[in-house]
Amino acid sequence: MIRPSGLWTRRLVAACLAALPLVLGAPALADEPAWRTATALGGEPRYSQGFTHFDYVNPDAPKGGEARFGAEGSFDSTNVFLGIKGTPTGAVALAYETLFTASLDELDISASYPLVADAMRYPDDFAWAEYRIDPAARWQDGQPVTVDDVVWSFDTLKEIYPTFTSYYAHVVKAEPAGERIVRFTFDAPGNRELPHILSQLYVLPKHWWQGTDAAGKPRNIRETTLEPPLGSGPYKVTAVDPGKRVVLSRDPAYWGAKLPVNAGANNFDRLSYEYYLDPTVMMEAFKGDKYDFRAERSAKMWATGYDFPARADGRVVTLTFPRSATGVMQALALNLRLPKYQDPRIRRALNFTFDYETLRRTVFFDLYDRIDSYFFGTDLASKGLPGPDELALLEPLRDKLPASVFTTPYANPVGGTPEAVRDNLRQAVALFAEAGWTIRDGKMRNGSGEPFRIEFLTNDQLNERYMSPYAKALARIGIDLDYRLVDDAQYQNLMRDFRFDMTTAIWAESLSPGNEQREYWGSQAADRPGSRNTAGIKDAAIDALIDKVVFATDREALVTATHALDRALLAGDYVIPLFYSRNNFYAYWNRFGHPADLPKYSVGFPDIWWYDAAKAAATGLSR
Repeated sequence: MIRPSGLWTRRLVAACLAALPLVLGAPALADEPAWRTATALGGEPRYSQGFTHFDYVNPDAPKGGEARFGAEGSFDSTNVFLGIKGTPTGAVALAYETLFTASLDELDISASYPLVADAMRYPDDFAWAEYRIDPAARWQDGQPVTVDDVVWSFDTLKEIYPTFTSYYAHVVKAEPAGERIVRFTFDAPGNRELPHILSQLYVLPKHWWQGTDAAGKPRNIRETTLEPPLGSGPYKVTAVDPGKRVVLSRDPAYWGAKLPVNAGANNFDRLSYEYYLDPTVMMEAFKGDKYDFRAERSAKMWATGYDFPARADGRVVTLTFPRSATGVMQALALNLRLPKYQDPRIRRALNFTFDYETLRRTVFFDLYDRIDSYFFGTDLASKGLPGPDELALLEPLRDKLPASVFTTPYANPVGGTPEAVRDNLRQAVALFAEAGWTIRDGKMRNGSGEPFRIEFLTNDQLNERYMSPYAKALARIGIDLDYRLVDDAQYQNLMRDFRFDMTTAIWAESLSPGNEQREYWGSQAADRPGSRNTAGIKDAAIDALIDKVVFATDREALVTATHALDRALLAGDYVIPLFYSRNNFYAYWNRFGHPADLPKYSVGFPDIWWYDAAKAAATGLSR
C-alpha cells in the first residue's frame, strides 16, 4: 500500500473482519455486511469502538506556537494531485483529509479509523466497499463534505495522477449509494486490500475546483496553480511565496477537532516551510536558527556537522529513531527501455563495478548498510533458497525466471580491498565480453565500435558523494559516466517521460505490500508517463508474482508471495542496489514537548508534539 509523494499512509484489510466492532446506530440488514469503525490487516485493530485517543498521544497537550521546517529545492505549484505537471509543494498536505486515517503504533500503520467517513463496510468476497460520510465533515469554507465530492475526487484523481491510475485500476466505479454513502465497485472479487486502500482516498472539494479564483478565473485541477488550496483538514494554507515559502495556520473552526483520532494532535498554531536550493546553505540556516526541525539524510553531516555551540549547550537536540514502519529499495535505476541495458549481464557487470564497502568506510561513516532486497529491513526480505511454499509459486514460472532463483541466493558483489576491487572489475569485463562488448582503444565498445557511455541524471547534489567514486571505477574498464545535475522542475519533466539513462530511485515498501507493486514493477506501468516503474521492468513472471501478492488470502500467504517476488526481482538484476540506514536521524531546536513514549512507527513530528514556551525561552527565542 502506498501514498502519493508527500501525502501517503499505509494499509489494511483483515482476515477476521467479522469480529470488528460495529458503529452505533441502525443495525445492518440481515443480508448486508455490517458497518465498521476500523479495519486492520491480519487481525483486529488495536483501538475498539469508543476509544477516546491513541495511546501514544498526550490528550492534554497545549495548543499554540509555531514549528518551522526547511525544505530542499523549490516549487511552482500547490496542486499536489497533478502527477504530470509542475513541481508541487508537499507542505500543503495537512490541508487535506482522507476517508479514514491511520494510527502510528500498529503494524505498518496498517489500521484505519474514521475521519471524513464515520464508517465503512464490504461483503465477504470483497467485491465492493461503501463509506458513510460523517455529517459533521466540513470544508474550510464551511460547506459540507458530500458524497458527490468523494465520487468526483476518485474519478478525477484516477484520471490525472498516474500513480492513482494504477493503484485504483481495479476499482471500476464510484457512485452514490444513499444520502451519505458512496459505493466503490471492483472489477473482480477477492482483492482484500481494495477496501482498505480506498480508505486512504483524499477527498477534494468539487465546488471549489469547479469555481473561480479571486480574480474570477476558472480553476482547473488539471493545471498547476499557486493559489492556496481549500481542504477539510486541521490546517489552512494561509501564505504562499512561490518557490520560497508556504505557511499553514491551525483552523480554529476545524470540524474534526474532537474526533478521537485527533485528540492530542495538531497542536501548533502555525507551520511554516522555507525552501532552500542548496543543501549546504540549508544546513547553515538550521544552525542559525532559521528553522526548527531537520531530518538528516547525509551520513557525513550526521557524523561531523553537528559540532556547533547550540548542540553542545543543549539548545539543539539530536535524535536517532529506528526505522520499523517500512522497507525500502534505493538503487541506481537503469533505463531498461534503452537497448544497452536489456542484457542482464550488462546490468550485473555494472553492479560488480560499484565498490560499496570502500564507500561505507570512507564516505558513509559506517552508518549505512548495503541493500540486498526490494523489501530491505523487513521480514518480507527473501533469504537463503526458496522453501516449499515459495517453490509452489515459483515452479510454474520456472521457464520464465532466471535459473539463479532456484539455485543461488542473491548477493551483491563485495569490494573494500584492492584485491577484491580488481577481481570484481575483471568479472565485470568478462560479463561485458559475454554480452558483446570489449575494451578497444581504452574504451568499452560493441561490435560496431560504439562506446558504452552512461549519463547519470539527478536533481540532488548529495548523489555526487558516491557517484564520483563510481565514475572513476567505471573509467577503469573503459566506460565514461557523465554527471548531469538539473533543477527540480527539469528533473521531474525528464523522469515523467523516462528521458534518462541512469538515475537514483527509491521505492518505500510497507509491511503489507499489495496493489502498488503493479505500479512499481508491473508491465502495464512500464511505459505509462509518470509511473513509478522507473526502470521499465516488463516481465510476465514478475506480473504473475505480483498477482500472488495482491490476492494473498492471509498474512502467511502474503509473506510467502512477497518473498517469491523479491527473489525474482533480485535475480533480474534490474537495478544496482545502493544503501540505507536502519535508523532515522533528526535534529531540532529544543523548544518542543512530546509524549514520553513515541509511537513505534513514527517520530510523530509535528503531529503529536507541541510548543513548550519555557523551553523556547531558554533557547533565546520565544514565539
